[in-house]
Amino acid sequence: MADTNLLDGTHEPQFGDFVELLKPRVMSLVVFTAMVGLLVAPTGLHPVVAFSAILFIALGGGASGALNMWWDADIDAKMRRTSSRPIPSGRVTEGEALGLGIALSGISVVMLGLATNVLSGALLAVTIFFYVVIYSVWLKRITPQNIVIGGAAGAFPPMIGWAAATGHVGIEAILMFMLVFMWTPPHFWALALFMKSDYADAGVPMLTETHGRKATRAHIWWYTVALAPFAIGAGFTTIGGPTYMVVAVILNIKFLLGAWHIWHRDEVMAEADKYKTEKAFFRFSLLYLFVLFGAFLLEAALKSFGLGGW
Repeated sequence: MADTNLLDGTHEPQFGDFVELLKPRVMSLVVFTAMVGLLVAPTGLHPVVAFSAILFIALGGGASGALNMWWDADIDAKMRRTSSRPIPSGRVTEGEALGLGIALSGISVVMLGLATNVLSGALLAVTIFFYVVIYSVWLKRITPQNIVIGGAAGAFPPMIGWAAATGHVGIEAILMFMLVFMWTPPHFWALALFMKSDYADAGVPMLTETHGRKATRAHIWWYTVALAPFAIGAGFTTIGGPTYMVVAVILNIKFLLGAWHIWHRDEVMAEADKYKTEKAFFRFSLLYLFVLFGAFLLEAALKSFGLGGW
């Protein structure tokens, strides 16, 4: 039965509604990659400072999510996948989402800078600005490369974690950034292949709409090819080692094979098996990133016992 409060416009937002505004599933990736960047850095932080840094990075990621939902409320209402979000479902007003996003942005940036260093706070501010203004407000609705551009915002957390620990940005941080940046397009384009109607209904110029599914499949392949050298290259830096390299090689072979199969499928094949291959590739892409960054942590743990590294 429908909530009568929702129908008459008197619904009071619950704590869970505001948590949902922060995109907790996306935040889990932000937190994990930022934590890895912080923990594998050569300079350690006091556990309390490290925890505070991750907390403020998470709040910054949540602020981006809330501001994105505020701006995209109109198109979220048109897509099945997003129509139940707090704003289009009427559980939270646009003003409440905007206020929460702005407040958390300011708190997270200032507190991260105070807890660690100015560089990490500045990088978090750039991340929020890039995701909300450059991606959501400006480019998401006008270019089929929206996912590529948005991927840059999602790639900053490990760099922020590294900067929080070291006070600078090294080649390792740049490679972790590039891993997430190059991973994002094939991950989301695979989703777009079996969620095409949602993006069409919302008028978002996803690559599947502007260039077609065949071109999208080719893009998935070439971005996956471009991703592999960064994943393997990271293994030769201070955060890599033989254990990481074995994991990276196995993951990238499997990821490349999945992208190859997607590239060589047509819509008749895909519709016949209800996009089983595309869905499997999308699910594996999540596992790929978490395991790859987990391998960085494992390598760091082995080094602490004098067992890792080259």
